[in-house]
Amino acid sequence: MSRPDDADVNDDDVNVNDDNVNDDDDDVNDDDEVVVLPWWYNPINLIAIAVGLILVIGSLGWVIGENHALPDPNRVDVGFLQDMRWHHEQAVEMSFAYLADAGTDPALYLEAQEIIVGQNLEIGLMVQLLRDFGKPETNETDTAMAWMGEPTPLDRMPGMATPADIDKLATLSGAAADQLFVQLMIAHHQGGIHMADYAATNANEKAVRQLAAQISSSQRDEISEMQQLIASTSTT
Repeated sequence: MSRPDDADVNDDDVNVNDDNVNDDDDDVNDDDEVVVLPWWYNPINLIAIAVGLILVIGSLGWVIGENHALPDPNRVDVGFLQDMRWHHEQAVEMSFAYLADAGTDPALYLEAQEIIVGQNLEIGLMVQLLRDFGKPETNETDTAMAWMGEPTPLDRMPGMATPADIDKLATLSGAAADQLFVQLMIAHHQGGIHMADYAATNANEKAVRQLAAQISSSQRDEISEMQQLIASTSTT
């Protein structure tokens, strides 16, 4: 015999189970619904864009800074360095010729040594600057000083001694050597000052202007020293 009460219970259980299943389905459906936001609402995207902009701006700043730091020599910078190197080399040559003479004044002998050291150091700086500018280290033409509107043959730049002058200096001794050395070197320095003063004002690169001003100042001082020394030797 069947029990009506049991049947009622089973039906209730089934209904309860059906309700549970429906609730679970609703939960599953709720979980499966994904809300897609516009890209600009996503904080990760915004952070990535901000970082990218910072990197781009930083890179542009670096490039602009590097381009600004690149040397920009004009014809005065290059011409002065090339021609003054040639000019300095002859001063060194004359000083060595004088040092080979016998019986010369000790103070002038020391002055010649200082000229050799000082002008060789400046030659080294000129060569390095020309390398930095990507320019030839020497004047590869026969014409000097075109950069200052005074074109002249290289060996006739202001103050340049002739080969005969240097040969004569090498053959002298004593007071005669002192006199000729001072005469040739003062004229040489005066020519160098003329070129350096122009470059100190008209060169584009600060390093070149500073070097030119230094050369002008030091050679003026050396002229004064040599004049005093030769005056003292001629009175003794």
